[in-house]
Amino acid sequence: MLALLSATTLALVAGAPWVLPAAAGEKNLQPPENIEVYITDDNFTLKWNSRIETVENVTFSAVYQTSDVYEEVKLRIRAEKGNDSSSWSEVYSFIPFEEAQIGPPKVHLEAEDKAITIHISPPGTVDNVMWSLDVSAFTYSLVMWKNSSNVEERIETVHPGDKIYKLSPETTYCLKVRAKLLLYNKNGSYSPVCCINTTAENKLPPPENLEISADNENYILKWDYAYVNATFQVQWFHGFLKIIRGTNLHKWQQIPNCEHIKTTYCIFPRKRLSKGIYYLRVQASNGNSTSFWSEEKKLNTGIYIVIPPPVISMKSINDSLRVYVSAAEGSVKQPYPLIYEIIFWENSSNVERKFLKEKNDFTIDNLQPLTVYCVKGRAHFVGEQLNKSSIFSNTVCEKTKPGNSYKIWVIAGICIAGVFILFTMYVMKTLLRCFNYVFFPSLKPPCNIDKYLSEQPLKNLLLLTSEEQIERCFIIENTNTNTIMKETNQIDEDHKKYNSQTSQDSGNYSNEDENSGSKTSEELLQLETESPEMNS
Repeated sequence: MLALLSATTLALVAGAPWVLPAAAGEKNLQPPENIEVYITDDNFTLKWNSRIETVENVTFSAVYQTSDVYEEVKLRIRAEKGNDSSSWSEVYSFIPFEEAQIGPPKVHLEAEDKAITIHISPPGTVDNVMWSLDVSAFTYSLVMWKNSSNVEERIETVHPGDKIYKLSPETTYCLKVRAKLLLYNKNGSYSPVCCINTTAENKLPPPENLEISADNENYILKWDYAYVNATFQVQWFHGFLKIIRGTNLHKWQQIPNCEHIKTTYCIFPRKRLSKGIYYLRVQASNGNSTSFWSEEKKLNTGIYIVIPPPVISMKSINDSLRVYVSAAEGSVKQPYPLIYEIIFWENSSNVERKFLKEKNDFTIDNLQPLTVYCVKGRAHFVGEQLNKSSIFSNTVCEKTKPGNSYKIWVIAGICIAGVFILFTMYVMKTLLRCFNYVFFPSLKPPCNIDKYLSEQPLKNLLLLTSEEQIERCFIIENTNTNTIMKETNQIDEDHKKYNSQTSQDSGNYSNEDENSGSKTSEELLQLETESPEMNS
C-alpha cells in the first residue's frame, strides 16, 4: 500500500449535508486519515493521508458544520473514484480563529527628501471575515535599512500613514512590515520587501523641534525655524484615525487662528480639542516655496491637563464640620474625574489627618466642641497612566459649636450645682442655729413666772414658733398696807433672796385683766406659800 499526501483547498458551503449515500463497492476505497487544517487569513487548506495505492481518477469530498470563525467546525472527508466511494473519515474538529495565522500586510511607500510615508493595508482581503473584529487591534512592526548596506538599521512600531523621519536625501531605503495581534499573541508574516529613493533636498526646510505646553485655558505650540520672512500653518489630526482601516490622510484639519502666521508659535483654546490623543504638524511657506510638513507631534490631552487648586469652605454643625470643595471661579471645567486630598488638623496641634474624597462635600464627625479646626486640600487626576495634581488650596479654619453631649453635661452640671447649693444652704442654716444656740441663747423668764407659761414649745430653743408668745403676769391691786405690813416685810426679804439668784426679769408686767378685781393679802400669802420655788 502506497501512502500518498494529498492537499486541497476547502470550499466552505453552508448547510452541506452530513450523510451522503454510499456508492456501490465502497469497500474497495479506504477513507482519508490524519487530517490537518492550515489557515492564513481567510484561506483554508486541508491535508490528509490516503492509503489508496493509485490516485489516478481518485477525488475527495469534504463536508462540515459551522456558524462562525469563533466556534468549533466539524469536518469529514471521503475518497471517490468513478462510482465507488469510501466511507467517511473520522470527524475532525477545530476552531478557525485559533488555528488562523496572520498573513503579510500590503505596503505602499511615498518619499520626501528626508522622510518616507508608509501606507499599510491590513492582512487579508477587503471582506476579510477572520479579522473583521480585530482590524483596529493590529499593530505593525517595521524593519528598515539602506539598500546599499543590507544591514537592518531601524526596527520600530508604526501605524498606517506614519512617516519615517531623519533620512538622507537621494538615498534608497528598503523595508518590510508585519502585523501583530498582541491580545492573542499572534505574529504575522512579513510583507515582501519594498524599496524607494528619497528625493533631492527641498530648498525650504520644514519647521523643527515642536514643543507643546498648556495653561488653564489654552494650548501653546512652539517650533524652531532658522529662515526669516516665512509664514506658517498648523494642522491637527485625530489619533484614533491612524488605526482605522484605510487611509485618512485627507482628514487633517486646520487649527483656527494658526494659518499664515509669522510667529514661531501658535495659541489655541483647549476646548477645541476634547479628551483624547491628537497629532499636530507645521508647514513653512515663503512666497511660492513650501516646505514639507514637520515631524508630527503627539498631543495627549491628559498629559497637558492643568488642575487649579480647589476652593474649600466649612460650616460648623454642632460637634461636626461640613466641608465643601469647589472649583476656582473662572476655571475651565475639567473633563476628567477628580479626587480630593484633604489635610485636617486641630489648630492648637501639629498632628495632621489625611484622607481622600471623591465627593466635593462631606462631613467630619466626632470632633471636640468649641474647638478650632483647619483644613486645606488639593485635587488629583489619576487615570490613563497619568498622575496630575494641583497645588494646595488656602487654609480654612472653623470653630465647632457646642455639641449635644456638651449641652447634656452643662445641664447636668447646673442640676448638680443647684443641689449642692441647696444642700449647702441647709447645712449653713443648721450650723447657724447651733451657733446661735451656743453663743446667743434666747432670754428665759424667772422661774416663778416660767412655771405658769402654758406654751411648752418655748422651752425648746431649737424649735421655731409660728407666732409670737405672750407671757402672763399677775398684779396685786388695792391691798391694805397696815394689815399686811409684816407679811410684806417677809416677802421683801424673800424677794431680795430671789433677786440675788435670778436677775433676768425686767420687772415690768401688764395686767391680765383690768376688770378682774384685786386679790387680798391673804390670797397673796397663800399663793406664795403654795409656790415651792418662792419658798426655796
